[in-house]
Amino acid sequence: MPLIAQFFTLFLFTCLSFAARGEKLRIVTEPWAPYVYEENGKAQGLDYETTAIVFERLGIEVEWQFLPWKRCLSMLEQGQADGALDIFHTDERDATLLYPSEPLSEVEFVMFYANEHPHPFRTLDELRGLTIGTSPGYLYSNDFSESTLFTREPAPSHEANFGKLLRGRIDLLITDRRVGQHLLDELDIRNKISENPTIISQKNQYLALRRNVGMDLLVQRFSAELKRFKREPAYAEMSARYGAEPVIGVNPARDATAREKTVEQQESSAQ
Repeated sequence: MPLIAQFFTLFLFTCLSFAARGEKLRIVTEPWAPYVYEENGKAQGLDYETTAIVFERLGIEVEWQFLPWKRCLSMLEQGQADGALDIFHTDERDATLLYPSEPLSEVEFVMFYANEHPHPFRTLDELRGLTIGTSPGYLYSNDFSESTLFTREPAPSHEANFGKLLRGRIDLLITDRRVGQHLLDELDIRNKISENPTIISQKNQYLALRRNVGMDLLVQRFSAELKRFKREPAYAEMSARYGAEPVIGVNPARDATAREKTVEQQESSAQ
């Protein structure tokens, strides 16, 4: 049997095995608007809708769970979930997870500060002695995560972080630019909070699946179908609806520029 035929046979077997057992692909994710979230009991968001469309075209049924991110990662490690939506790629995760070659979206981590207690900055050196609100389980740049110049303080949710910022319990918070801007409107605090334009880090988000039998081919098929969908007018319309610039594949030149923009630690610290 030709190799390509074997691949498609294995992929078909994977799809049928889920159906035969009456099972669905279990995908976990954390609410992360405008990429993925629930509103009035309905799941939505740019990356959620894109992923749902791609899996529908592949004939795969999905069971979604919205949980805190650390819980999502724990379920992946314990085999209680088949995959995660909007997860960053790391070399360490390659041992247990499979990533499509095509990303779903791109995030830019920036910081926000309260207008009553402004802390504008250009480099991490200017944050000495401050307390920065973070999210448990999230991956930021090494310069930010390992710096000894400032304190990192996690909060149970993005909304909680903004609340702490308004009450002066933290000096700044770090989150994705679009997520932060969405929450300024959602929480009706746009006149109280400002975004600092310095990009701390820039990363692609993916759907990743656990390394199980047949999943490698499913990841390949997902990536190919995702690429096709991104070239359709429906994807451009969806991106515009969620206020996101369409991400059509990985752009090395753009990524190199992003790395040049990333804040660099100018004093030696734990690296």
